[in-house]
Amino acid sequence: MSRPGDRNKLGARGLKVRVKTGKGRTVSQKQWLERQLNDPYVHEARRLGYRSRAAFKLSEIDDKYKFLKPGGRVVDLGAAPGGWSQVAAQRVKAEEGRGKVIAIDMHGMDPLAAVTIFKKDFLEDDAPALLIEALGGEKADCVLSDMASHATGHRQTDHIQIMALAEAGYDFARQVLKPGGTYLAKVLRGGTEGEMLKLMKKDFASVRHVKPMASRDDSAELFVLAMGFRGGHG
Repeated sequence: MSRPGDRNKLGARGLKVRVKTGKGRTVSQKQWLERQLNDPYVHEARRLGYRSRAAFKLSEIDDKYKFLKPGGRVVDLGAAPGGWSQVAAQRVKAEEGRGKVIAIDMHGMDPLAAVTIFKKDFLEDDAPALLIEALGGEKADCVLSDMASHATGHRQTDHIQIMALAEAGYDFARQVLKPGGTYLAKVLRGGTEGEMLKLMKKDFASVRHVKPMASRDDSAELFVLAMGFRGGHG
């Protein structure tokens, strides 16, 4: 498993901000707020105009593996709030009219420059054909998925739910990717992620787990990166 990125690039922050457990604020809410206030990626995302700190995860992975190429066609599954779509649009030069980025989310999201947004569940039967049509009739070079279901706090339940999303995204990717394409999806450590890797190796030339520096050290979060789609499905 690789660990792309460089946390030191963001520089050291000053004194740590501490949050009091105020009226109506639980200990877990206090811890979350404290973590946000002291997270250099959160501050850098705001400075650069990214919609989420997750933008840096995609940036770091692509810096190393370079699958978001100028002129590329990208589908971003469960895209809200749009941090990954922003990075993808920049890297495929969508604003220059070279590449295309299609974002799909069942809850919808605010408009983004050079990104086509569908408020739709990608699991619906007509979704693959709709997105290929939106890409100008061509299949995608890359399918991205930073999807996660709402955390329950029960580690194994959360693991099973996120793996189900990653596997659904994988099935979708097989239908819309062109040969040589890439699928990148969030997963969680928990026991079954190795099985998914074995399955994907039948369809992709290289499959690996990556954990960018922007992923918190104490998080079970990983990303599965499958490159070199062999085609012949969907």
